Amino acid sequence: MTTRRPERLVNLVICLLATRHYLTAEQIRRAVPGYEADDGTDRAKEAFKRMFERDKAELREIGVPLETGRTSAFDDEDGYRITRNAYELPPISLAADEAAAVGLAARLWHSAALGGAAEGALHKLRAAGVSLDEHAAVPLEPRLDSGEPAFGACFAAATERRELRFDYQRPDGSDRTPRRIHPWGVVARRGRWYVCGYDLDRGAPRAFRLSRFAGRVKAVGPTGAFERPDDLDLVSMVASAGPASEVTARIRVRPDAAEGLRRVGKASADDVDLIEIPLSDLESLADRVTSFGAEAIVEEPDQLRDAVIGRLRRLAAMPSASVKNGPVGAGGAE
Repeated sequence: MTTRRPERLVNLVICLLATRHYLTAEQIRRAVPGYEADDGTDRAKEAFKRMFERDKAELREIGVPLETGRTSAFDDEDGYRITRNAYELPPISLAADEAAAVGLAARLWHSAALGGAAEGALHKLRAAGVSLDEHAAVPLEPRLDSGEPAFGACFAAATERRELRFDYQRPDGSDRTPRRIHPWGVVARRGRWYVCGYDLDRGAPRAFRLSRFAGRVKAVGPTGAFERPDDLDLVSMVASAGPASEVTARIRVRPDAAEGLRRVGKASADDVDLIEIPLSDLESLADRVTSFGAEAIVEEPDQLRDAVIGRLRRLAAMPSASVKNGPVGAGGAE
């Protein structure tokens, strides 16, 4: 898939922010997705040159401090970098309504490919021996689901400062529980939306993930029913929240297979092919296990096993369903 120009420009900025040294045009060409591949022809070289010149001009036009220079006296051509101090904005303080507006605008960000491509560019630079400033790397968020059903009601309740009522499902898929909160705001973290506020039943601040809401979300009572804390930091509130469940999923994988599951979990002390993964999101983990086909079988908990089996049944019911990784077994995947 061709990388769109805005994505290529952001990838370029991330690469140049992350390096301590000047990168030559050829290093940039190899690291940043979207540039004309070098097939040895003059046409490809000229196409890259024109594209790179346009990108440099556009970055400078919008105020990006693109520097040109050489890392050492032994370099035979100029390179490029962006100094973090010159690039960063000064500290920004937003009022509650301004922060809410920024959060709503972020809801329109649809660039899963951007995050993956930009991180890939950094990996390529490291592999090429380029020294990277880890503290200068720009944190990347995966795509946010702008279709989260509970978003509108939560955002409106937080804006109007009305009590919010909803049913909430635990990560392990157990029974729903009714919750009542004073919503302070809605925030995104690591590709997930959360509403943060004061839990009226538990008498303490809490953060709730919108994807775990079940049924209807309802705002009740008058507007302006509560005040937000003066030192409110929604992102820190979500980041510091402990896991909602101590449930651990145990998944048996074939020897020397299912490397993706091995990376996100850890092997049991007694069996290297029994992978233990904290169950923070049942639906997401069920999707992941299903994608590994017959290489993975859920041993526990039952809720995860049932979720995987449900996916397998839906696949089996599809007219042209095909099994990619081998035969399907109970608790396995396609």
